Amino acid sequence: MKINELHTLFLECNGFSTDTREISKNNMFFALKGENFNGNKFTNQAIEKGAKYIIIDEIAFNNSTKTILVNNVLETLQQLASFHRTYLKIPIIALTGSNGKTTTKELINTVLSKKYSTTATIGNLNNHIGVPLTLLSMDKNTEIGIVEMGANHKNEIEFLCNIAKPDFGYITNFGKAHLEGFGGIEGVIEGKSELYHFLIENNKYIFFNAEDKIQKEKTNNYIKKFGFSETDSNYYKIEYIEANPFVKLKIEDYKIASKLIGKYNFTNLCAASIIGKYFNVKLPEIKEAIENYTPTNNRSQIIEKGTCKIIMDAYNANPTSMKAALENFNNLKSKNKIAFLGDMFELGASAKQEHQSISNLAANYNIDFIYLIGENFNLTKNNSPKIKQYASFKDLKKDFNTGTIENATLLIKGSRGMALERLIDIL
Repeated sequence: MKINELHTLFLECNGFSTDTREISKNNMFFALKGENFNGNKFTNQAIEKGAKYIIIDEIAFNNSTKTILVNNVLETLQQLASFHRTYLKIPIIALTGSNGKTTTKELINTVLSKKYSTTATIGNLNNHIGVPLTLLSMDKNTEIGIVEMGANHKNEIEFLCNIAKPDFGYITNFGKAHLEGFGGIEGVIEGKSELYHFLIENNKYIFFNAEDKIQKEKTNNYIKKFGFSETDSNYYKIEYIEANPFVKLKIEDYKIASKLIGKYNFTNLCAASIIGKYFNVKLPEIKEAIENYTPTNNRSQIIEKGTCKIIMDAYNANPTSMKAALENFNNLKSKNKIAFLGDMFELGASAKQEHQSISNLAANYNIDFIYLIGENFNLTKNNSPKIKQYASFKDLKKDFNTGTIENATLLIKGSRGMALERLIDIL
């Protein structure tokens, strides 16, 4: 079956699913495969739950008028999503970067929603499956689509761009994330820049941070762009006021007080602001959108627990975001500051060096006590009396005395696999 024919059938459906537990009647079901599952095996269950069409790639399950046999379900999903994106003829904004992608995406969505009907990536469904699913979730009511793109190897962003065909794009930053897959920071820069390369090659529009030397260099000779800066009058000026703990900024005559902590969120706020400005959202509405946005999902959240204030930033971590979080914590005007730092994953050969560097940095900062958790942090060498190390969360939990922390400000930061939000239950 040709993709345009499949798309006609897709439009007959009232939605789609890749999980039979979430199927609604008249959905199109995609029988995806993974290392530990085979969606083809759930064909009968999908039929029983009322799926209108089931896309399969194993002939043994092609036993119903509802099944449609294709060569590869994942590739078909990607092709269908790309066709659907072209069919809708709406502007698509893509964003990638090492840190802050999801927060920036949510801020952009919040700002643009003041004027438009938007559809944005849910959570961090930003890979070769998540991007197609995001595109397929857009419909005739969507006026602007916002697509987050993640990658841990070169050529992945290029691949996702060819599916989503973005008209606009923004890179949050280039940091020490997924070093193992990218082969070092230069690989990160090259991989993330694939978004700007796509936009330039297709004469599309770029948003960028003019304070970032790499972004400025990558877009230097390109005309279709809109940048922001604190200092350069050639670009749209946005002034940083403070982050104690929440970020405050000034745009033209408007002072904006966000609910995001840390100066590292300033550029995320700037990006959402200039994109809103480009799409003619009025500044009072941009201000209102930003001031009403509250972070969730362990991303720079402030949580009150007993007599303690917790900065919960345990969604993910890499050396760049860890350094930024520690710098912010160091500058906070608080007494009795305690940091819980969990291992940073996917650093490859750089893991030992990067964990030691973060350990040294934390020891020299204005932080009263530091708990280092995980195999890599446990191997770091420290002479500081204010550092305690644990090979695992389980070891920390065994040793932890809940009566020792009162009237403190806590930072909790680590990679997703460390699941440090579990600390909430033992504090």
